[in-house]
Amino acid sequence: MHAFDVLGDPVRRRILELLATGEQTSGAVVAVIQQEFGISQPAVSQHLRVLRENGFATVRAEGTRRLYTVDAEPLREVDVWLDHFRRFWGQRLDALGTELARGKRERRLREEAVGDGER
Repeated sequence: MHAFDVLGDPVRRRILELLATGEQTSGAVVAVIQQEFGISQPAVSQHLRVLRENGFATVRAEGTRRLYTVDAEPLREVDVWLDHFRRFWGQRLDALGTELARGKRERRLREEAVGDGER
């Protein structure tokens, strides 16, 4: 399965977001996904299996629990591929950063002017 086929599913993307915060038990993942998406435990398990079989997640047994974590390697490969397209949004994000900094500077100068006027 191609990385974007795996990542194209919102449930699997959400599972990866959960796992990105740290190792999670399958029960914890199932609870969150069931609450947010309203799908069954077997459906969540199927999504976990797809992530595991395609290298996006690893699992280890600890007694009767299964602990899942993100495997970053496939995400690095996606990042390398996306690097070809960063120029489309990189300049816009830089411009946004400049505008935000300009707005903060202007707000600070106005506040300083108001503060000076009160003295």
